[in-house]
Amino acid sequence: QAQLAESGGGLVQAGDSLRLSCAASGRTFSRMGWFRQAPGKEREFVAAIRWTNGNTYYAESVKGRFTISKDNTKNTVYLQMNSLKPEDTAVYYCAADERYSQTYSTRYDYRYWGQGIQVTVSS
Repeated sequence: QAQLAESGGGLVQAGDSLRLSCAASGRTFSRMGWFRQAPGKEREFVAAIRWTNGNTYYAESVKGRFTISKDNTKNTVYLQMNSLKPEDTAVYYCAADERYSQTYSTRYDYRYWGQGIQVTVSS
């Protein structure tokens, strides 16, 4: 059974940085990603990384501020978030899938999800 466990969320001020971690177990995944969902909004893609070649992908809203990375030895994916803005406030979800797919930015591209972790950015 695949499991994803997020950590690292919290309350920060605008301009601060935060690093989220997602520890994965139970499967060898092809890709992992981060999504977020703000109150009253749809869950949206944030970033993704392919496990085999390390290719990374970002939503336009976070490009240049967020960095996704992985540690193969720990089976863990990170999301480094810099220059945080109040509009980054959301519940952040880690996602993963073992199947190969060219797509990576929709929730249907991922079979496994973490429980989510709150990130709040105050102005």
